[in-house]
Amino acid sequence: VTAVKSSDKDPVLTAKEKDADSPKEEPWETALKTTAIDMDVGEFQGHKVSVWDLLHSKYIPEENRKELLELYQAGELTLDQVKTVVSTIVTKAEAARAEQLANASSPRAESTVAEAEHTHLQED
Repeated sequence: VTAVKSSDKDPVLTAKEKDADSPKEEPWETALKTTAIDMDVGEFQGHKVSVWDLLHSKYIPEENRKELLELYQAGELTLDQVKTVVSTIVTKAEAARAEQLANASSPRAESTVAEAEHTHLQED
């Protein structure tokens, strides 16, 4: 009889142990992972991307990510505010990257134009 009772309790203990072993996702974390934003820039262009994936993308510096997560967990930022901040950071970072690329090729273009004008003036 004792053996039967202990085996009755074992499955319950086992289930609780399993829950303790597997980290249960926090509701705030689930919200970030299930909330998707349409992004029109960079590698995310034309895709719906979860706020979680954006937060952990190359566009968001680690300090910013930690700060945003802390403020969100503390209830100081709403999910919509986190979405706005994250999409703004990604958009600005991608715009800055595109501008750097444009500026990197631009001096060469300007010197070519100047050389062409200079050559044209010599011909006259």
